[in-house]
Amino acid sequence: MSIRAFISVCGVALAAAGVVLATAQQGAKPRPEDTEVWEPEPPVVTPGSTDAEPPSDAIVLFDGTNLDEWVNTNDKAPAGWTVADGVLTVEKKAGNIETKRTFRNYQLHLEWRIPTHITGEGQGRGNSGVFLASTGPGDAGYEIQVLDSFENRTYVNGMAGSIYKQHIPLANAMRRPGEWQTYDIVWTAPTWNADGSLRTPAYVTAFHNGVLIQNHVELKGETLYIGQPEYNRPYDRAPIKLQAHGDPSPPISFRNIWVRELPD
Repeated sequence: MSIRAFISVCGVALAAAGVVLATAQQGAKPRPEDTEVWEPEPPVVTPGSTDAEPPSDAIVLFDGTNLDEWVNTNDKAPAGWTVADGVLTVEKKAGNIETKRTFRNYQLHLEWRIPTHITGEGQGRGNSGVFLASTGPGDAGYEIQVLDSFENRTYVNGMAGSIYKQHIPLANAMRRPGEWQTYDIVWTAPTWNADGSLRTPAYVTAFHNGVLIQNHVELKGETLYIGQPEYNRPYDRAPIKLQAHGDPSPPISFRNIWVRELPD
């Protein structure tokens, strides 16, 4: 065999080998087990047998019997709201209340009710709020609005289900006054750099009576009644706060409040 012929044969062989190798690398038949993940297994959480019963890993914040999990926001004295017949009713003169425990990321469930014979209009009609992180006295923190929004017009970033003065709810899912309302909220807390500057903002997903009203919205900062929201109060963990708003309408009520802490 001549040298030229030998080189030609070798070239053909090498080319064929390359095709076989490429085919082996690119055309290997995938297997189902290639994409199966077996560990770590999620923890077992037993759901409640009814909507009113918390899941097995929940921290019950109000079960209808007492306010042992709550204190006054301003002076940390015992919470001064009224508990009767399994229901917690706002005492406006007593001020806001907040949890003794502090939280970072969590799932929150609570139910609230506007009085049947509510009076007033706009923001003066069953006004309250759930502060997902209470970062100071008064109304400091991050608020989802509680208000009678059944046939009661107001500015839409202040209606029930709004992230107050920041995000309009995707729907008005309000039931009539006298009927119980349900909030299910997922709170992702903001995080901070060592120098106190913001690393990642807060996010909220919320359902009102089973209807999605906030879809992983990014918060612009803490709730402000006047001015633009901003992040200027770094914190690690914070209580959950319920507002005793000073509007002149009859006070609203809460029941069945529980929280599930979520991984960071």
